[in-house]
Amino acid sequence: MQRDRAAPQVDPPRDVRYWWVNQKRTHRQELDGELLWAGRKKQSAADSESSSNMTKIMPGDVVFALSLAGGTVRAVGVALGRAREAPNPFEPGVTRKEPGGRRGWQVSVRFAELAHPWHPKDHAAELARLLPERNSPLRSSGYPNAAIYLAAVPRKMAAALRKLIGNEVDALIEDITRRAGSQLLDDVAEEALQQRTDLDAARKLELLKARRGQGVYRANLEGVETACRLTGLLDRRHLRASHIKPWRSANDAEKLDKYNGLFLSPHLEHLFCRGYISFSDSGELLVSRYLNPAVLDKWGLQLPRYVDAFRPEQCRYLDYHRQEVFERHVGGRRKSQETNVPDPSETEGEPGAPVTVYAEEWPAD
Repeated sequence: MQRDRAAPQVDPPRDVRYWWVNQKRTHRQELDGELLWAGRKKQSAADSESSSNMTKIMPGDVVFALSLAGGTVRAVGVALGRAREAPNPFEPGVTRKEPGGRRGWQVSVRFAELAHPWHPKDHAAELARLLPERNSPLRSSGYPNAAIYLAAVPRKMAAALRKLIGNEVDALIEDITRRAGSQLLDDVAEEALQQRTDLDAARKLELLKARRGQGVYRANLEGVETACRLTGLLDRRHLRASHIKPWRSANDAEKLDKYNGLFLSPHLEHLFCRGYISFSDSGELLVSRYLNPAVLDKWGLQLPRYVDAFRPEQCRYLDYHRQEVFERHVGGRRKSQETNVPDPSETEGEPGAPVTVYAEEWPAD
């Protein structure tokens, strides 16, 4: 029987930054459209600061969203990428000319709304000493500073907000990060790599190429792996060089290590990287209990299935994959799946009934 494991917590990266946005009449559009937008036209010092802050947001940063209409924080969000130039999304077709045009900075942010709006004015005394000295999004009274659209939140203030609003903030951040998938986590790791000052440009480039299965990493891997482990396809033009221990979790040496990888056909790399399949050290294919059995059928994955045993140097990476990636689905088992796993005794024999597939045994190390 497979060993049960508690789903890990998805904590924001240690260097995550926090932001506060005061949303005006476009509040609902920004939440539903999953974006922030600030014009590049500088009408005031506050506008200039907000526009500059848009370019400083990094993937994984957390945003507290306040609606000026009610003076309450209604949502928290996680940035999915960096700012890009874009026309005003709230004025489609506007042709009015003005200095600099209608272009501005747009950032993709996935929001989740709080169960109950939170009133900063009810906690003005606790927040007053933590507010930024310049361009604060809140006044000492706890009422929003409508002149400020986007402001950086000092770490102590961010910690106080998370405490005052409650555990719901961290739960929503965790849920957003999980649903955003591995792309967001990889983007966060890539931005952290780009900011490092201990690496020269050439070394950074090789590490970044490795994220995409290219460069030195792929050349190294070709010395160990020759074909897709499951399909046997030899034509490497159609194979993905996939890290066993994910690129985002690996140190610099592991990112380029020839033993930290497999050649897989694209559809199988999809399953492997998302934790739907893994391997035992001896080569047995392990299948997540949450993989739709129709995928196994349509992609010709008949169980039991075995591939060649792995090298000892690869096994430590496979152990990591089994413990931290397999059945974790980027940050933890989905709650809807965990609570709706069908009882085989109730569905057996019913045409079209869902079937849960379990790995035969947790691999022994």
